[in-house]
Amino acid sequence: MAIGKNQHVVKHPEGWAVKGAGNSKATRVTPTQAEAIQIAQNIARNQHSDTKIHGENGRIRAGNSYGPDSCPPKDQK
Repeated sequence: MAIGKNQHVVKHPEGWAVKGAGNSKATRVTPTQAEAIQIAQNIARNQHSDTKIHGENGRIRAGNSYGPDSCPPKDQK
């Protein structure tokens, strides 16, 4: 299964943008960061990739992985 590009939520002049890693153009631009996060999560789930949520200062403040876990937990309950 192919792994897609990580999805970044970044500040944009018109609000917040969802961008695939390495892309120069935004996939979507939304007025709120919450909307952009939802879109990024849906894309990342679909592509089995990660989300990287950036703050207003541009630094990554959160993220989630929706792909295969390279370090799964050792205890199997």
